[in-house]
Amino acid sequence: MPELQRLTIEEFKASEKLPVVAVLDNIRSQNNIGSVFRTADAFRLQSVYLCGITATPPHREIHKTALGATESVNWVYKATTLEAVSELIAAGFTILAVEQAEGSISLPDYHPAAGEKLAIIFGNEVNGIDDEVLPFVNGCIEIPQFGTKHSINVSVAVGIVIWDLFGKINSFQNK
Repeated sequence: MPELQRLTIEEFKASEKLPVVAVLDNIRSQNNIGSVFRTADAFRLQSVYLCGITATPPHREIHKTALGATESVNWVYKATTLEAVSELIAAGFTILAVEQAEGSISLPDYHPAAGEKLAIIFGNEVNGIDDEVLPFVNGCIEIPQFGTKHSINVSVAVGIVIWDLFGKINSFQNK
């Protein structure tokens, strides 16, 4: 493992973070939650907000897929997603929902502004993002899909969106 030059948990906590927060809106599957923690660790997200029925660490089922990422990634629990969104708006975040909605922007066409802090909401595996939250978002982004299904597993969607934003945000920092 030393050859991989991975950060220790202490080094990770002290390192600069991507100015992105993943907001999990009532996610049912603890395996999905653990996978989001792994993605958040891989791309050094600022934090993960766990909302509503979304389970919180420590939990055996989350740990199975998180593989220790719950120890490195900052996380916050809020009773409702609306409470989380209100807090993030007050902290100056742009709020985006990953949702198929009228007026949504295709992920490849979305380009954050330099220095912008983003909070990305990912919805429940069956019902999507809570309808009471949508009026408070700055916009919706959608992952283009070309098959017969109209949805992607939430943990996979998190990986796709965060990977895309990581590349776009780091292009600002490398100019």
